[in-house]
Amino acid sequence: MSQAKTLTQPEIKQVLAMIALDKHAKRNRAMFLLTTLGGLRVGEVAQLRYCDVIDENGIVRNEIRLLATQTKGGHERTVFLNERLQKELQSYAKELTRVNATDPFFTTQKRRGFTANTLAQYFFWLYKRAGLNGASSHSGRRTFITTLAAKGVSVRVLASLAGHSSISTTQRYIDVNDDMKRQAVALI
Repeated sequence: MSQAKTLTQPEIKQVLAMIALDKHAKRNRAMFLLTTLGGLRVGEVAQLRYCDVIDENGIVRNEIRLLATQTKGGHERTVFLNERLQKELQSYAKELTRVNATDPFFTTQKRRGFTANTLAQYFFWLYKRAGLNGASSHSGRRTFITTLAAKGVSVRVLASLAGHSSISTTQRYIDVNDDMKRQAVALI
């Protein structure tokens, strides 16, 4: 099985333009950006609760603490949110009617929240509509890790951000491209 496509900046813009056409654009944009700017797995996005993202004052946290039950490996981890992602999540949160703290952060019309499978299906069709071959629900996470690697972030930090217990797992996510190689040799 081939790895999920790593998205380029133009492809990310293409996906965001496609999302802008959706009925639930702010929600879908926030979910997508949690994968590309936060490195969350689709299952983790689906598991997010209101209290994980929003504090008692109605403000987006700068860190999301995922419980062991919310992660793939069954280990708690902290997701750090940059300013852009915090603003995106706050914009979406303003659309929410008052919810219980433990309610899902991302809701659907037919269900209270997404499952990992329904969210993976959403991303599959989103990428298909955007005309991106080889993209899957894991593309945002691969893009997050590859983007940080291209900026010189060490694999140990990347592994911690991704919630990987082994750096060899993280290394498989990094998509090396010609621009990265050019930047590397320019350092000499």
